[in-house]
Amino acid sequence: MTVSTRTDTGADTRIGELLAEHSLPLSHYLASFTNSSPHSVDDLLQETMLRIWRRLDDVPVDPEGARRWLFTVARNVGIDSVRRARARPVCVELTESVSSATDDTGETAVALNALRAAIGALSDTQRALLVDLHLEGRTVAEVAHRLRVPEGTVKSRAFYALQTVRRAVGAKAA
Repeated sequence: MTVSTRTDTGADTRIGELLAEHSLPLSHYLASFTNSSPHSVDDLLQETMLRIWRRLDDVPVDPEGARRWLFTVARNVGIDSVRRARARPVCVELTESVSSATDDTGETAVALNALRAAIGALSDTQRALLVDLHLEGRTVAEVAHRLRVPEGTVKSRAFYALQTVRRAVGAKAA
């Protein structure tokens, strides 16, 4: 493996020419390895050009050979990126609203108490209906079949149960 560490103007001119001629097609190609995130594409292009610069003596002189060689390097960079992403857990960027959120533990506790009281005030039938629909994830049709009532009845009972909970939580929060 030969690593170019030259800083002469010939190498600078050559890498500049390669970048000027091939950066746009390489960027479009590298976008397929990312979710078309502009920052990710720029990072992959930069890594590609760095690898090319390190092996500048290996770049073929003929334009078509150079293009194929550059795209091979870009393909390897893209594959490395995909493999790296699969090996690491998903990164989540914090938005300003999340990172600058205030401590609202007290408000959450009050809201949870109000919700518990509101659900506790429901009839057993209403409570079971909401549990089936919202906690168990059953469909209206499944609940209607289980209770042997029309789907419209399940929908109206759920509507009135939720309305009761909303009013109770709103009254407690106020």
